[in-house]
Formats: sequence, C-alpha cells, structure tokens
Amino acid sequence: MSSSQRPPGGDAGGERTSRSLGGTRTPEGTARARGVRPSDFSSYWPKVTDPADPVASKLNSLPKYVPSSTLKDPGWAGTTVLSGDLAKEVTALKERVDGEVQVHGSGALVRSLLSLDLVDTLHLLTFPVVLGTGFRLFPEGAVPTAFRHRGGSVSGAGVSMQTYDLEGRPEYGEYKLPEDA
Repeated sequence: MSSSQRPPGGDAGGERTSRSLGGTRTPEGTARARGVRPSDFSSYWPKVTDPADPVASKLNSLPKYVPSSTLKDPGWAGTTVLSGDLAKEVTALKERVDGEVQVHGSGALVRSLLSLDLVDTLHLLTFPVVLGTGFRLFPEGAVPTAFRHRGGSVSGAGVSMQTYDLEGRPEYGEYKLPEDA
C-alpha cells in the first residue's frame, strides 16, 4: 500500500487492535483517544464497512473520544468530543470506562497526558524506517519518568511492539569506576 493509500492509524501487521482516547473500545473493554486531526481518521475508517476488517470493525463499533477545544461535530458515529480541561476530562473518562484507554496517532496528546501523570502503560511500536523528520515522543525538558518493560514482540514486517508500565519517577544514583579500570 502506498503512503497516499495507507489508512490513518492502521495496525502494524494485524497483530493487535484495541480501544482509544481520541478513542474506541475493543471486546476486551478498552477505550481509544484520538489525537490526530479527526478528519484523518473520520474521513477514512467510517467508509471501511467490511465486518471482517479487524481495524475498521473495532474503530467503527467502539466509543471514540477526541480532546479538542475547537471541534464541535466529530462527524463519526460513536465519537464524543472532550472539550473541557484535559486532565479532568481524561481522569473522568478513565474512571467510567472498563479496561484501558488508548491513544492512537498523536504524540502531542501522549506528551500532554505524560506531563499530567495520566499514562499508566505505553505500547510503543517502532517501525524499521528512518524518515528524517518528525517530533520526539519524549521532548527535551519532559518530566523524568521511569517505566518497567512488561513484554513485547516483533512482527513479520520487523515492527517492534513493546509494552511498558509506568513506575513513577526514576531513582538516581552514582557509580564509581574502580581505580584499576
């Protein structure tokens, strides 16, 4: 599939789909939060109606949540706009949703949620390609945060899919080299 045909927020080889903030819900009871421009998702995925499509069937049937101060009508069935204070809205969402709330397609939203201590787990996908441009997920000046590796795998296409749980703030220490080193 060419880059102009690639669906926004598509999977990494079909291994996993769940719920999101900007969001949707999976059978396991997950919610998704979309942080990309709503038109990126909502102009493509609602038109994919094949019930056998593992991504479209989840994205179209589960609740979706879009944090936005300007969007009024998301134009996609099952989508709720979170227009208030991000910390309060996401905290309330996490309290009322069974399962996990996921963010798809927005490093900016993830950075905001990390700075507000609203991220419990990171599922990081690393694709075997260097684009040469883009934004850092963890920008300079980000709040130092420790994570514990829970597990991971690599797809047949070489996509590394790793899961990390939040451990809080890192502990710092010192290490002295032996004098004979």
